[in-house]
Amino acid sequence: MRHRKKRNKLSRDSAHREALLTNLSKQLIEHERIQTSQAKAKAVKPEVEKLITLAKRGDLHARRQALSSLHNDKFIVHKLFDEVAPRYATRPGGYTRIVKLGPRRSDSTEMVYLELV
Repeated sequence: MRHRKKRNKLSRDSAHREALLTNLSKQLIEHERIQTSQAKAKAVKPEVEKLITLAKRGDLHARRQALSSLHNDKFIVHKLFDEVAPRYATRPGGYTRIVKLGPRRSDSTEMVYLELV
């Protein structure tokens, strides 16, 4: 039974899905806006929101948790804690926005921008 299982599987096994979400999170933090499919954007949005909330705490334990979640990418964690999180110090949540772009020509998948507000 799938009771209370909210995350979408995205037609991947668990390791591939975890790698995809980690890479999308890293790219969003680095570039602050990524173009992706709507399903992937909806899957990665809660992950990035949690990372920004973690970075707002700013202590050593939060930094280590972020490093673990982002596969020890020190550049991304440094940018997250020192550049991205201070922007949202007074904001209680809702750090990302999904902007619809329309369907992709090849397979009509709904494409979106996922960006930091």
